[in-house]
Amino acid sequence: MVAGVLVVALPALWLGTRGLTHRTGHYSSDVGADRVSLVLLVTLRALLLLLVLVLSAVTLVSAVGALVRDLELPSLVLVFFVLDLLLATLVVLTFGRRRPRPRATPAAR
Repeated sequence: MVAGVLVVALPALWLGTRGLTHRTGHYSSDVGADRVSLVLLVTLRALLLLLVLVLSAVTLVSAVGALVRDLELPSLVLVFFVLDLLLATLVVLTFGRRRPRPRATPAAR
């Protein structure tokens, strides 16, 4: 579990914070509606990243604590771990991806 959180969830948090305010798609001609949609988009993305952060912290603390004290891990931690991995995958596949650079126009011959 610790390796899964370190390999999947923490890089997803890093990529997600980089792509938090990036926006793709069509823009509205109405400036007010465009601003409202951007605020809503950034707010939802921030809440998703906060949820991934909290789930990662709970999973890491519980797993390391269970290893150190040699205790059985509660079953709810496994549910948090799977939810954390699913949300981290959602972050990476939606707004955590790197954007391809636009192709340069070929030089005039």
